Amino acid sequence: MPNSSPRVVIIGAGIVGANLADELAQLGWTNTLVLEQGPLTIPGGSTSHAPGLVFSSNGSKSMTEFAQYTIEKLTSLTGPDGRGSFLPVGGLEIATQPDRLQDLHRRAGWNRSWGVDAEMVDAQECLRLFPMLNPDKVLGGLLTPGDGLALAARGTQLVMDRARPAGVEFRDRTTVTGIEQSAGKVIAVLAGDDRFPADFVVSCAGFWGPNIGEMVGTRIPLLPLGHQFAWTTEVPSLAGKNEQPAGASAPILRYQDKDLYYREWGDRIGIGSYAHRPMPVDLDTLRSYSPDEITEEVMPSSLDFTPEDFAREWEATQELLPELRQTQVQRGFNGIFSFTPDGGSLVGQSREVDGFFVAEAVWVTHGAGIAKAVAELICLGRSNTDLSGIDLNRFEDALTTPEYVSETSQQNFVEIYDVIHPLQPRVSPRDLRLSPFNDRQKALGAFFLETNGWERPHWYEANAALLGEVPEEWKAPAREGWADMFHSPIAAVEAWKTRTNVGMYDMTALKRFEVKGPGAGELLHGLTTSSMRRLPGAVSYTLLLDEEGGITSDITVAILDEETYQVGANSNIDFATITRAAKHQSAADPSKWATVRETTSATCCIGLWGPLAREVIAQVSDDDLSNDGLKYFRTKPITIGGIPVTAMRLSYVGELGWELYTSADLGHRLWDVLWEAGQEFGLIAAGREAFNSLRLEKGFRSFGSDMTSEHEPVQAGLGFAVKASKADDFRGKAALEARAAAATTKLTCLTLDCREDVVLGSEPVYVTGVVAAANGSGKADGYVTSAAYGYSIGQTIAYAWLPNSLSVGDGVEIEYLGRRLPATVTAEPIFDPEMTRLKG
Repeated sequence: MPNSSPRVVIIGAGIVGANLADELAQLGWTNTLVLEQGPLTIPGGSTSHAPGLVFSSNGSKSMTEFAQYTIEKLTSLTGPDGRGSFLPVGGLEIATQPDRLQDLHRRAGWNRSWGVDAEMVDAQECLRLFPMLNPDKVLGGLLTPGDGLALAARGTQLVMDRARPAGVEFRDRTTVTGIEQSAGKVIAVLAGDDRFPADFVVSCAGFWGPNIGEMVGTRIPLLPLGHQFAWTTEVPSLAGKNEQPAGASAPILRYQDKDLYYREWGDRIGIGSYAHRPMPVDLDTLRSYSPDEITEEVMPSSLDFTPEDFAREWEATQELLPELRQTQVQRGFNGIFSFTPDGGSLVGQSREVDGFFVAEAVWVTHGAGIAKAVAELICLGRSNTDLSGIDLNRFEDALTTPEYVSETSQQNFVEIYDVIHPLQPRVSPRDLRLSPFNDRQKALGAFFLETNGWERPHWYEANAALLGEVPEEWKAPAREGWADMFHSPIAAVEAWKTRTNVGMYDMTALKRFEVKGPGAGELLHGLTTSSMRRLPGAVSYTLLLDEEGGITSDITVAILDEETYQVGANSNIDFATITRAAKHQSAADPSKWATVRETTSATCCIGLWGPLAREVIAQVSDDDLSNDGLKYFRTKPITIGGIPVTAMRLSYVGELGWELYTSADLGHRLWDVLWEAGQEFGLIAAGREAFNSLRLEKGFRSFGSDMTSEHEPVQAGLGFAVKASKADDFRGKAALEARAAAATTKLTCLTLDCREDVVLGSEPVYVTGVVAAANGSGKADGYVTSAAYGYSIGQTIAYAWLPNSLSVGDGVEIEYLGRRLPATVTAEPIFDPEMTRLKG
């Protein structure tokens, strides 16, 4: 009987491609062909030479889950000889400097937040776990006992052995030369004279991925970089210790203060280094190997070792592990790995071509986990683990150019083991994307942070002159070093002035696009949880859901006229989602066509908010902006100082005011007109630190931090955005009721009991002495999502995913850098719960 499941062709038989074929088979999709240009036993890519370290510790909940699944799956894979493909030796990260020790406490918190067993250990315990360590160097460490070594090549062979009997075909020595498309969808993969029909094509080609992407016109923004790995000669204390030639029994070791890591390799020590200069690889210059030439020592991804780049690291290694002074570097190579502009993997479906999926820049640590997620995405339409942080489409076009990818990927290589503050911006490139207000902001002493290429003011030094006027109750306590980074007491001025007078906020970086055409309304109506069958002038705060009712974004949609809708989105992912849906709708019914056009860079936006906002705008506009003239969540065209403006009665800071949009060329004039008009009313420019504080006081959510596809609207506190009056189906509607009934957690508002205490996000939350089981499964993963000092209330606010059995007034504890901080469940929104200021 012929296989009835859709035909999937996977390009690349490394750890990701092989596991993807297996995961598809587990879901019943067995009509799968995996193409590999090298021999299947040693494909010659990164999997073939990966040192195999699996450290779960990660600031991303999703990436941690992928690592945990990889450990679970590789542990379950054993061959006929009974040997497995994972060595659970544990992971040890050591600190030799105080700031690193503090960072390890933060990383320990991440593990506890995501339900991973971890503990801080003292220097003596570090020495017991890894006896070679120099006792004079180590201050302490982080132990993750469930981590260890993935035997990547072995695991890949075992998973292929499991997939073949299910019907999966693996074909080696086959180089892909093209991908056929028809009507914007993949239909076949070409390999020389061979043609393989396909319903879905998945690029798991590793550092060759950009070449595969070019075949369908999809940019895959990664850079191949060389990474040094070396082996010592025999170490006396390891003689006879490990049974297997490449075996290990001591924990894998990270010496991040020197950008180094170590693992036992039988009777030797393997050493990996990120301390050397970045070594970008031009794929066009790589030597071409025939499959018969590829061996464990000779393969396309293994370049010649450059000893001069390893000299300092060898000295640092011998200082940390003095016994290695009795050894030499026996052999080394520069292995090719993939790096991206933000350091994350690239996963998901192409915006341009239906059926073309990508799983690239995936390291062994996350290989099986991401393969499972991609299988779910293809078969079920959604992944059970949130993918927004690694979505292929997350990058704006300006961030996918070869020049940008090269510079930022190399920077990520250099910083891979650095202690990075959550707000720390990249060093370069800067001033890439500037709003029209940038020179005005610089004149006011703006302190800029960079997000998505945009320069965004965090606060304005000009407002320091007002610090003496701030009432005592609005001032925040002084902060300690880590919390004080990228913070200024000036934020208190800006929050105070916004709440009592009026503030101007640059909202230009808000992602926005126009959906236009006779099918625009129907398109958005079917995608969102709100009704789009409303008259022009209506604005909706609404949600995009996946098929199972998980939140994939929250957006605003303004109906400008019968066929024109402006979407305020979170990222380029929303643009890709709606663009793809528009293409499908137009193809199904040409009379319902709709175009989706990016407008962010061609326009600009000022948020004018505060109790005196009407007084300011009345000086420069004759339009009726009273409550009757423009109600809350309505929009209309107005004129400000002779400038055509689209005004939307919205406010993310919880105060009266508007988002004011105009074309980029008129931005200067708009800023100057409002600035001049507002001076008599105490108008100031305000930045993102005050903005974030004010939005948390109002309980406004931020997608990606506060909620993801793992959450449904009611538990996220967004049930109001699902309109009960909307009888029509929308994506995810059918699953909502059952999912909401099954939810055992909710996004909970906390206030810290001590005014001096500050948290930053991702910290674990303890209920009755243990980390909260926030997912209802008994697995500990109660954690903080967003946090900020609330200047209006004089306390730090933290939102957290916690059991929904908690009630207002209940006490919890938040772990911050190893300390337990008491906090209290608080009714929300904390500020203006009656919405009188917003609607006044």
